[in-house]
Amino acid sequence: MSGRVTRGDLRRMAARTFLLQATFNYERQQGLGWAWALQPALERLYPDPAERRERLAEHTSYFNTQPTLASLALGVAAGLEERRAAGEGLDAVGTSRVKSVLGSALAALGDRLFWFTLRPFAACLGALLALSGSWVGALALWLCYNVVHLRVRCSGVGWGYRAGPEVMSGAVRRRFERLTAVLGVLGAALVGVTIAFLLAPGGSPQPLVFQVALAAGLGLGLVAAQRPRPSPTEWALGVGALCLAATWLR
Repeated sequence: MSGRVTRGDLRRMAARTFLLQATFNYERQQGLGWAWALQPALERLYPDPAERRERLAEHTSYFNTQPTLASLALGVAAGLEERRAAGEGLDAVGTSRVKSVLGSALAALGDRLFWFTLRPFAACLGALLALSGSWVGALALWLCYNVVHLRVRCSGVGWGYRAGPEVMSGAVRRRFERLTAVLGVLGAALVGVTIAFLLAPGGSPQPLVFQVALAAGLGLGLVAAQRPRPSPTEWALGVGALCLAATWLR
């Protein structure tokens, strides 16, 4: 063993997570990107090229989770490989099982936080600010999402490395769940404010036809949201059609 994983190694891993899905494929999904992101830790822990290639090949196997929270799993894997290089801890099969369990847990939590809560919240905030014709709405949307996303992606590797396989049973999970709940409440309030602004911009109510169209669009959106996983294409087409109809009726 050449030494312990350093902060520099963790930072390099965090930087590589931005390309985690660059080689996404149906056979291994994030597997190749995962191995490449973990490579700085493996280079530190396994100075022998043959052994390092063997460990790297093991990590190219199937892996998939929510891309941002994958950084936590990478930190955990780096800690497991550190103990394995020292002759203790889990073997390849055990490490693979931990990765699988973490991937499922992080996907469930990450989808709720980033796809179903933070992204709609940021979009609603940006739309509300953009209704007045200001460019600030686009900036607010970008900042609202990326402040959280970049913080987790850049720091998650260190969190996972320090907490180990129990990272999803402690304070980190509670923070994510609390953030999801808070954003859900604030998002519901933003939706109400946005609807009120659309119905009566400047205090003057819109024509009845516009109000009916808006109510119908919101109703269809709520019905579509009951499906397990509406595709992004379907959401984009639906929102686009609603925006065109609302613009024409105005």
